[in-house]
Amino acid sequence: MNKQERTYTVLRDRIHSGAFAPRARLNIDALARELGVSAIPVREALRRLEAEGWVKFQPNVGAIVAPVDATAWEQQMVAVAILEGAATAYAAAHLTPSDLAGLKALAAEMELVAAEGDPGEFSRLNRRLHAAIFAHCANEYLIELLDQTNRRLDRIRDTMFAYLPQRAKAATGEHARLIELLESGDSAEIERYARWHKLQTVEAYRATHQPPAD
Repeated sequence: MNKQERTYTVLRDRIHSGAFAPRARLNIDALARELGVSAIPVREALRRLEAEGWVKFQPNVGAIVAPVDATAWEQQMVAVAILEGAATAYAAAHLTPSDLAGLKALAAEMELVAAEGDPGEFSRLNRRLHAAIFAHCANEYLIELLDQTNRRLDRIRDTMFAYLPQRAKAATGEHARLIELLESGDSAEIERYARWHKLQTVEAYRATHQPPAD
């Protein structure tokens, strides 16, 4: 990996993990010194991240981490919740005991990571768990729609675990319940619960970003 690609990867991962929070200033010279490179690969990396929607350049300020577009994020999360609910229900009939054991092992690993407070790793494992379920959905058109929507969501942020650390701990219990339902085979309840599970992240964000009631 050359220095340009390495610089891009480091900065992207820090934004994805929440190490660089939304609206945080990204000083090119300071980053170059820290990473042991010239300003050129840092500037190139930031322009690349800008094109991907992760960074913004502001007059008289310079580069900052792009703020979360809460409205767009909420709308896309609702769409993903509907699609994931259906995909999870379709997948249930095709999960073997071995598949379910794998999901339980992954859920147990996520519980440990949540307790350690590592939102980046939790987010990675969360993707793995849900992807392992969707891999058994036989409706290829539904999966295509879900993939397309998730790719759009990635440009905002496909997870809020870095900004809502309490959400990770709640999600572990929800995953356990979801796996129980997958074992039961009740497709209607699986779809309802999977949709509700996804929307809890939206509800947690709304609760955190609303003023307290009088």
